[in-house]
Amino acid sequence: MDRLRQMIERQILKALAEGKLQGLEGEGKPLPDRSGEAFVDPAEAAGYRMMAEAGALPEEFRLKAELDAARKLYAERDDPEEKRQLMALIADLQMRHEIAREARRKFMR
Repeated sequence: MDRLRQMIERQILKALAEGKLQGLEGEGKPLPDRSGEAFVDPAEAAGYRMMAEAGALPEEFRLKAELDAARKLYAERDDPEEKRQLMALIADLQMRHEIAREARRKFMR
């Protein structure tokens, strides 16, 4: 591990000496808080960040947002018929979300 750390440090110093680390986006600013990614595979987290910055998130993220919104609506409603319809929507979104998650997991293997 020390050899890897030393190699990385040398590459950073080389890039710094060549001026390759100047003028980068975010230069001089603190690093963003990514504590939520502590238990996520670093390669997956980096991939998700790149896709998010490009405006292209996986379908499972879109479905998750829709699912969260539907659950919020369900909690706010009182009408039994409306709640029944929302529950059907939630079940459909949950199923589609799980299918998308499983597809991603299989693809990443």
